[in-house]
Amino acid sequence: MNIGLIAHDAKKKLMQNFCIAYRGILCKNDLYATGTTGRLIEEVTNINIHKYLAGHLGGVQQLGAQISANEIDLVIFLRDPLTKKAHEPDVALIAQLCDEHNIPLATNLATAELLIRALERGDLDWREMYK
Repeated sequence: MNIGLIAHDAKKKLMQNFCIAYRGILCKNDLYATGTTGRLIEEVTNINIHKYLAGHLGGVQQLGAQISANEIDLVIFLRDPLTKKAHEPDVALIAQLCDEHNIPLATNLATAELLIRALERGDLDWREMYK
């Protein structure tokens, strides 16, 4: 499965810890991330990640293009709901694209853990047929 990973600045450490905790599941999949998030995850997990540009430099749009092409199966976007971002429309764009293409999207740790466990159990295997 192809998994997209994005984290706002205030959530990057949380994303690193999430990826450390679920390294055994994540390493069996192809991971795609915005630039800084991908680099930080690679540093702590030694998992190879396809890195786009930094989110604010176009990385979110690059991931959005892959979502539009139905090439991403799951997105984990740990966003900071308390701090307004200059590129906030990008958050809405990712959510809209995931909705349009029936791609599971987690925007917080609780949902991310549920989706990763579902992935591990095979509950998301339907994505292979959907493509």
